[in-house]
Amino acid sequence: QVQLVESGGRLVQAGGSLRLSCAASGRTFTRYTMGWFRQAPGKEREFVAAISWSGGVTSYTDSVKGRFTISRDNKNTVYLQMNSLKPDDTDVYYCEARVSAAVTTAKHDYNHWGQGTQVTVST
Repeated sequence: QVQLVESGGRLVQAGGSLRLSCAASGRTFTRYTMGWFRQAPGKEREFVAAISWSGGVTSYTDSVKGRFTISRDNKNTVYLQMNSLKPDDTDVYYCEARVSAAVTTAKHDYNHWGQGTQVTVST
């Protein structure tokens, strides 16, 4: 079992930056593909970014390419650096883990997730 705890979400002005962190504990973290998803009230959870267990493969949804960067260290933490934030980026952001080496964008492929962290971008 993997436990995931997100942090770093807060209120920020449009054009600003935030770095989200996800601390993982439990089973061998290094063999998990990690992803970030986001969800607004009343909407489906949507894929944002994912990174392979080695860190060598990443994937992003089109709306964040060039603005967001996903990374991971070897100490059980994955990050989402978010630059040039827009009001449309306002959501609860969830860290998710997949017991597989393959990077995917489908939320049903992920087996574990955290409680989420709120990101609010003001105009």
